[in-house]
Amino acid sequence: METVQFINTSPTALVNLINEAVKRQLDDLKKEFTPKEPRKYITRQYVADEMLHCNLSTVHNLTVKGILIKYAIGGRVLYIRDEVENAIVQLKK
Repeated sequence: METVQFINTSPTALVNLINEAVKRQLDDLKKEFTPKEPRKYITRQYVADEMLHCNLSTVHNLTVKGILIKYAIGGRVLYIRDEVENAIVQLKK
């Protein structure tokens, strides 16, 4: 551990030095920190009706082909909203 001596340093100057060091570290942390958005899970019915405007068999076929990825909990099949949106691609003219 490094030893630091504060000779001829006023308490105010010491507080200012500490504040500047803390601010620099917080700024560095803010640059690296990105808050995580919680995943939004949606049902097959929602994917079919609200997002793709198709029937459940189309959602099933897209899942079988590997275009959509399904998740399950307690017998319910769910999809992640962002993954469904990312599966939709723009066609070239």
